[in-house]
Amino acid sequence: MSALPPVIHIADMADPEITAELAAWREGPADFPCPMTADEVLARAVAETGLSDFGEDSGFRERLGVILEALYEDAGLTRGGRVFVLQQAVRAMANRLRIEDLVSRHPEILDIPIDRPIFIAGLPRSGTTHLVNWLSRDDRLNALTLWESEEPAPSAPLAPGEPDPRIARSAAFWGAFGALVPHMAAMHEMAAHDIHEDNELLFMDMNCYNWEFSARLPRWTHHYLKHDRTASYAYEKKVLQVLSFLRGEKGRRRWLLKSPQHMENLQAIKAVFPDATMVITHRDPVDVLRSLTTMLGYSDRTRRDPVDPPALAALWAGRIERLLRECVAQRDAFGPAQSADILFHEYMADQEGVARQVYQLAGLDLPPETEARLLGYLSENPRHAHGKVIYDLEGVFEVDMAALRQRFAFYYDRFPVKQEN
Repeated sequence: MSALPPVIHIADMADPEITAELAAWREGPADFPCPMTADEVLARAVAETGLSDFGEDSGFRERLGVILEALYEDAGLTRGGRVFVLQQAVRAMANRLRIEDLVSRHPEILDIPIDRPIFIAGLPRSGTTHLVNWLSRDDRLNALTLWESEEPAPSAPLAPGEPDPRIARSAAFWGAFGALVPHMAAMHEMAAHDIHEDNELLFMDMNCYNWEFSARLPRWTHHYLKHDRTASYAYEKKVLQVLSFLRGEKGRRRWLLKSPQHMENLQAIKAVFPDATMVITHRDPVDVLRSLTTMLGYSDRTRRDPVDPPALAALWAGRIERLLRECVAQRDAFGPAQSADILFHEYMADQEGVARQVYQLAGLDLPPETEARLLGYLSENPRHAHGKVIYDLEGVFEVDMAALRQRFAFYYDRFPVKQEN
């Protein structure tokens, strides 16, 4: 009999103990300018890359301006928290410059087909990471690693056998972050070679909702939801073509992609990837909020002072509601021949059955050797391998559970998720 996972109770969620290392992280590097304007972010990206062509502007400059305006309105963010977002913005714009440079030198990239991609969508903490990781064991599929998502195009060609500095940079950052918040591995481990979300590719068009995980940006969220995101998914397609080119694939393998953000962008995805397969996981949003706010509340000690867990829960209750309302409104963009709704409790009860369902929907066979690789992932990565975190939504986050369930009644009416607690 296997040992029970250790139980993790984060006792200092509302008033974290600040070590010298955390204090330094909160302050951020002294040599990085803060604040910065949108023009200064773009200029720094130009200086870092030696490139100047950002490609066609589908609104990314305006979105960058809104992100920065919202960033400086977040009074609880430390200087280090602001610097992190600014660094992300510079990195995203440097990536865009490298993407455009590579395409200008190799225009044949735009002829590479992104054939029948498989998208996995679902709320954060609803099983999407687990599902995409074990399906990625199928070597007939392309999946995006964390380090690739952070820097899709290299800054310079690599010699044969030369280690890729992008991998080292990713590993160094997440290793340092993990040392500051060691319980994060039990909630959502981040490692350079792990399979990651493709919404990172939307950073290069300044339309990734990940900004909202790093700061509290209601002005940005309102702007994002108010505007169509189709052009940004078209830019993601360009980045996938670049990645296919760099991998030498030329469209031979299908992409396996996943992100919670896809739930509110079903129409945009269908417009850009009309032959896509869409798999949507569904979990009780109350349990999602319980898990998500604990994860974000714990990591907030690296970037916020005070951390204010109740305000975090209130913000994300609203954000999840908006995401779910968009999902319900756009769900019919994908018909039953191209899509499936996977209930979390059914997935947990029969993971192998769900995999077969996804394969059948995507028109893929499942030969024994491939199935064995997939099942190997399940045995090697049991749930709660790093410990089981105790979540306290009503206590430290001061959430009225009954009111929250009433708020999500529209979603329960559409999708019969199991209300877990």
